[in-house]
Amino acid sequence: MVVLILAVVVLLVIGGCVCVYWAARGDAPRWARGVAKVTLLGSEITRSASRSARSQQSGSDDD
Repeated sequence: MVVLILAVVVLLVIGGCVCVYWAARGDAPRWARGVAKVTLLGSEITRSASRSARSQQSGSDDD
């Protein structure tokens, strides 16, 4: 069951990346541009969460 969930997540990520590439080329339909925006927003949220976790971890090492 976990493998199935991970496979679906990987397929969604790949599909999002394809939509980002397609939208960057400029000839994507509206739905693909929407998927690209959601994908980029998700990557920004993940990146900021990773940064904050890293800064909290390094801050606790200074004690």
